[in-house]
Amino acid sequence: MAGRKNVQSRAAARKQKDKWKAKRWYNIRAPRFPWNYQQIGETIGEADENILGRIYEMTQQEFDGDFTKMHVKLRFKVIDVVGQDALTQFIGHQHQNDYTRRQIRRYRGKVDGIYDVVTTDGYLLRLKTLVITDRRIKTSVKQAIRATSKDIILGYAAKSTFAKLQKGMLGSELEDALKEALKTIAQVRSAVVRKSQLLQEGVVVEDGPTLDEVHQEEQRSAAEAKARKAAALEAEMSEEDEEDGATEDGKDGDESEEVDILAAAEALESSEKPESAADGAESEESPEETSEETESEETPEETPEETPDSAADEDLTSLTVAELKARLKSAGKPVSGKKDELIARLQE
Repeated sequence: MAGRKNVQSRAAARKQKDKWKAKRWYNIRAPRFPWNYQQIGETIGEADENILGRIYEMTQQEFDGDFTKMHVKLRFKVIDVVGQDALTQFIGHQHQNDYTRRQIRRYRGKVDGIYDVVTTDGYLLRLKTLVITDRRIKTSVKQAIRATSKDIILGYAAKSTFAKLQKGMLGSELEDALKEALKTIAQVRSAVVRKSQLLQEGVVVEDGPTLDEVHQEEQRSAAEAKARKAAALEAEMSEEDEEDGATEDGKDGDESEEVDILAAAEALESSEKPESAADGAESEESPEETSEETESEETPEETPEETPDSAADEDLTSLTVAELKARLKSAGKPVSGKKDELIARLQE
């Protein structure tokens, strides 16, 4: 019985569908207005129903490239799926806790505020502000800061759409307005909207490009990038070919120069050979004349042989060893030995 159960369980496991193979990737896109369906990430799911309602978080640095807002986390919620695209809605943002803790010190003042605002297009949001002063302040000053902050935030939201309010919170417009209004009350170090939360949706604005237009623009941008890359590769290859051709031309030029040098050397040798041959012919034609000339040059006049007496009379010590050996060689005597021996051999 146990063996039959194991076989049945293995068969059931083989028949079980692999859920990972059935899943697919979806492109997460920001809202149409004001972010023009910007692609912000990817997620995986088995069906469209599983994607709806997902919350996607990312830093503002990843969203728009602002390095000064790397501590700000944005939150988007998937509200619709069109093909492979998961369309989202901005539902709020918040500052990371460690960044907020770094701003608070023992000698500084901290003022928190919570305000519910309504935009011109009917969106209801809850905004939480954080004001940091340079030094500790009294409770009355804190109350004044909260009242002024409330007036600024409510007034700004009442004159703005949901899209403009998003840009004001994520940018510096709303924070600059708070600082400008609060600097007359206390020395403010920073005044920010540290957290926002969408409570109720309003009128959906159909501004901005459609999803098809965004796809066409992305395809065109990808084609242009591909064309630029191909052109850059082609230019690089042509430069390499030119460099190779230049090196080959240089080698050919060096080889031609070597050939010219070798040809000039051969011509010089051939021009020298006839002269040497003519000289040899002349020497062969008159060997007697040359021998007579050499004999006349070497011994123009016959001199009497030196006698031992004359050699003895001459001061041989003033001569050098080379001169003594020359005399011994001309006399047919050995030239080995020291100077005294050479002198004695000449005097013999």
